[in-house]
Amino acid sequence: MVACRMEEKITSHQPVLLTEVIANLAIRPDGIYVDATFGRGGHAQAILNQLGPTGRLMAMDKDPEAIAYACQLFAGDKRFTIQHGSFAELEIFLKKYEVFGSVDGILCDLGVSSPQLDNPERGFSFLREGKLDMRMNISQGVDAASWLETISEQNLATVLWEYGEERYSRRIAKAIVKARKEQPITTTTQLAEIIATAHPAWQKGKHPATQSFQAIRIAINEELEDLKRGLTQSYEALKVGGRLLVISFHSLEDRLVKHFIQEKERGEQFPAGLPIKKSCSLSKMKRIGRAVKPSDQEIAFNPRARSAVLRIAEKLL
Repeated sequence: MVACRMEEKITSHQPVLLTEVIANLAIRPDGIYVDATFGRGGHAQAILNQLGPTGRLMAMDKDPEAIAYACQLFAGDKRFTIQHGSFAELEIFLKKYEVFGSVDGILCDLGVSSPQLDNPERGFSFLREGKLDMRMNISQGVDAASWLETISEQNLATVLWEYGEERYSRRIAKAIVKARKEQPITTTTQLAEIIATAHPAWQKGKHPATQSFQAIRIAINEELEDLKRGLTQSYEALKVGGRLLVISFHSLEDRLVKHFIQEKERGEQFPAGLPIKKSCSLSKMKRIGRAVKPSDQEIAFNPRARSAVLRIAEKLL
C-alpha cells in the first residue's frame, strides 16, 4: 500500500461507460478485481460498491497525484490496495500480493483523466497556457519540452504520423524544428500556435494541434509499448472465466486491443502442412459482445467520452 497524503483536494471526474463497465465485469462480491489505470477513481468506487467484505480491488496508476487522491478517497478501506506505476508492471504488482493468475476482472481505461487535462501545469491541453510537460508520471522521464529540443526532424515527423495519424506530419515537424532554433518551445500554447500556423487545413470543430499533441504524449509516455505489455500480463493475471475490459480513445490503441483479443481467440497457429487437427488450436479468450460506445446521452453529459470504445473478452484457458 502506498503512503497517503491526506492534504490532496478531491475533484470531480466523470468515469466513461461506467454502467457498461460494471455490467460486463460481472462482479462477484468475494472476487478479486484490478483497476489498472485508477485515474480519479470513478470506476474503482463503483467496483468497491459491488464488493463484499472479502472482495479485493487492486489498483495502479502512473500519476503520483492519482495515487495521493486514491489514498484520500479510500483511506481505511482494507479491500483496496494501490501501486504507483504503469500497468506494464502488473505482473510484479500482483505477484507481490499473491493474486497473479487468480484475478476475476481487469479494467484498463486508457484515457487522460479530466483533472490532468484541466490542470494547465500538466501540459496535456493545447487550450490552456502551461508548462509543456505531458508526462503521466511526473517523477520520471523527460518532459515534452525537453523531448522536442533534441528529436530530429525526421523522427519527429515519424512520431506525428505513426502516433497521431497526422497527414501533415512532415510540414509540422519542419515548422517545430525551425521554431526551436529561434527560441525554446516551453509552453503548450506556444507549441499549439506553431502547429496551427503550419497546418494548412483541419477538420471543422477540431483544433489543428489535436493529433500532434496526442502523438507527442504517446511517445514520451511510451503508451503503446506499455499497452502491449499490459495486455499480455493481464491475460496471464486472469483466472479462467475472468474478464478483461479495455477502454481506448483513439484508433491506435483500439487496434492493438482488437488484434490482441483476436489472436487469443484464434489460439496457437501452426505452420501449414503439419499433421495437427484444427481442434488442437484452442481459443484462449472469447469476445463478449461487440465494441461498446457511449450513448448520445452520455456524450451530451460528458463530451470527452465521445471517442471512447470499450472491448470485452473472457479468458477460456
